[in-house]
Amino acid sequence: MPVEEALSRRSVLIVAAHPDDETIGCGGLLGRMRSPRVLHVTDGAPRNLVDARAAGFELCEDYAAARRTELLNALELAGVSAQRAECLEIADQEASLAMADLARRIANLLRDLRPSAILTHPYEGGHPDHDATALAVHAASNLIPASPEIYEFTSYHARNGVMEVGCFLIDGEAGEPVVLTNAERERKQRMVECFATQLPMLRNFPLDIERFRTAPVYDFTQAPHAGKLFYENFDWGMTGTRWRDLAAEALNELGVVARA
Repeated sequence: MPVEEALSRRSVLIVAAHPDDETIGCGGLLGRMRSPRVLHVTDGAPRNLVDARAAGFELCEDYAAARRTELLNALELAGVSAQRAECLEIADQEASLAMADLARRIANLLRDLRPSAILTHPYEGGHPDHDATALAVHAASNLIPASPEIYEFTSYHARNGVMEVGCFLIDGEAGEPVVLTNAERERKQRMVECFATQLPMLRNFPLDIERFRTAPVYDFTQAPHAGKLFYENFDWGMTGTRWRDLAAEALNELGVVARA
């Protein structure tokens, strides 16, 4: 069954690292899904206040609240109510420090909600929170007896030292393109515009095509690609080496093999 058809027919839990990741990754397809639920790992507010102050906020809590409001406004355009959007309230840029706990919490939600499919990030070294979310989802699926199928939307990663968006890593499966209708493109544009604090970044992402694939099997203790990871260009308190050490610790604590 094509991925688009599978996601449109099944009960889907979207697990995203930050408020707006779901919009750039699957905002168009959201309208085709049957009563999707959305789970965010972080509140979108780094505790160092750099992003908050750049957006005009002095308090991290106010910035997080603004990002939550932006998210709910965007999801409403896609027909997803606030009651179907939850957040695990991890600080932005700190999901890597809580991967074992995240996996357990996601596993509990999977037991309660029983979705037939999960849609989440690929493991690509674009953002440590994206990779932590991917690990937590894959590990969670190993903690429950009947796990849903895991699918992926595109995020971003490094290619030749610059950010690449709208596709998966070259060494991975290309994914299934879903061409959005005019109405879906217009709606996705309105969804993107809801994220006033994030617009400079979000304007880098395409609005006409989304790509999806069945998640591959990952070894989270190995680098997603050779060379410098995209997030290593920023002062986010994380390197690829440290991330992989934390991943190994989390998987060991959970009793999950590295190739989750």
